Amino acid sequence: MHSDIHILLHTYRAAELHDEATELRPTRPGIRHRMGWTMIELGLKLTQAPPARANAPRAV
Repeated sequence: MHSDIHILLHTYRAAELHDEATELRPTRPGIRHRMGWTMIELGLKLTQAPPARANAPRAV
């Protein structure tokens, strides 16, 4: 197969697959998707150290 034809066929097939994927993509994220990101955000907040208070008493 000639390389130009191969590239052209590949381009057409890639465009078809992209169109099919766009049609099947959900319009808004599902509950599992939103719940997963919420759990990730919560985990990141829990792992961060609390900010040091400037006027906290220090043990000598």
